[in-house]
Amino acid sequence: MNWDETAPATADDARSGRLVGADADGEDQAVEAALRPKDLGEFVGQERVREQLDLVLKAARQRGGTADHVLLSGAPGLGKTTLSMIIAAEMGAPIRITSGPAIQHAGDLAAILSSLTEGEVLFLDEIHRMSRPAEEMLYMAMEDFRVDVIVGKGPGATAIPLELPPFTLVGATTRAGLLPPPLRDRFGFTGHMEFYAPAELERVIHRSAGLLDVSIEPEGAGEIAGRSRGTPRIANRLLRRVRDYAQVKADGVITREIAARALDVYDVDGRGLDRLDRAVLTALLKLFGGGPVGLSTLAVAVGEERETVEEVAEPFLVREGLLARTPRGRVATPAAWTHLGLTPPQQAGAGAQQGLFEG
Repeated sequence: MNWDETAPATADDARSGRLVGADADGEDQAVEAALRPKDLGEFVGQERVREQLDLVLKAARQRGGTADHVLLSGAPGLGKTTLSMIIAAEMGAPIRITSGPAIQHAGDLAAILSSLTEGEVLFLDEIHRMSRPAEEMLYMAMEDFRVDVIVGKGPGATAIPLELPPFTLVGATTRAGLLPPPLRDRFGFTGHMEFYAPAELERVIHRSAGLLDVSIEPEGAGEIAGRSRGTPRIANRLLRRVRDYAQVKADGVITREIAARALDVYDVDGRGLDRLDRAVLTALLKLFGGGPVGLSTLAVAVGEERETVEEVAEPFLVREGLLARTPRGRVATPAAWTHLGLTPPQQAGAGAQQGLFEG
């Protein structure tokens, strides 16, 4: 092997290899297609968004027109793609699926829009990553159902107006703040997807277990739900791994004990932390006394890239209240010491408090 040609691991590489990562790989996409609910009645969780969306779709059906454009925001794995497919099913319309990174030129978007049929649903995932020229073309398409196709270059270029049939755009984004206001304002309905409560995840797990023909006890579902980071995609992935363990090591029935033993094998602890999360916390507590410590120093200590620690590990640790970002660096909270079973030194506690309350 030529070591000079070995590329360093990136944050995307770390995400793709994590059992508790929220991004979907090929296996997830195949399984999710079979597990996805077909209508709003089957969809678990997101009660407020579901209720509001139900009103929007019912009103559109009563008018006999197309539904308003819909923007869904939230973390990966919460059901944005599933809801887009439900919107199409509820409206009795076909759905076209694409993504922002796939649309690099206005011509790419024009080709898609010009081939839509009346009432069709266009699902645009990661809409915030679409190119600026395509984004500007989308403004007119959403508002007036028309686009101007530029033919030729320079002074001789001509804009040819192209009428579009009424359609419904469903945009999905994990970073709503990156969407420009003119684009956000053109959506008639905006729904923010929240992380799921453990009880909601238990319902998701029981439903998925039934579809996968897996025997699971309520306590087993509760154990998996508690380690799923509030994300249905992760819950379904953990369910499949626990199913494998129960099939090989037990009688195929998922109990609390079997679920706990299986997820311990896969390095997913009781709060959903995996090897990388615990490595970051362990380095922060044992090597730096709880902080504050700079991100680059912390990344070197765990042998990972800075981007991997910042983008892959930190968001969940911060959300769980185990780590805080301060002007002086990263600081462990008292909950982090408790979770790892360590006693904070006196000076670490004082430093942490100072870091947390500095402006």
